[in-house]
Amino acid sequence: MHEEYGEHHGHGRHCWREGHHSFREIHRRFLTKEEKIKKLEEYVQELKNELAAVQEHIKELKAK
Repeated sequence: MHEEYGEHHGHGRHCWREGHHSFREIHRRFLTKEEKIKKLEEYVQELKNELAAVQEHIKELKAK
């Protein structure tokens, strides 16, 4: 094994000297179906939060 690499937490995965990601994790360019769903669900929540903030701002403006 080259000295720049090492086993990661005893699981046989190799690390870059300065990072904690395997080569596969760094260079993977696609999302799995589950990752896409999770990201979209997080985005939906962000939109809901933003909508609530805008609605609150409208309410405050109307009250003045």
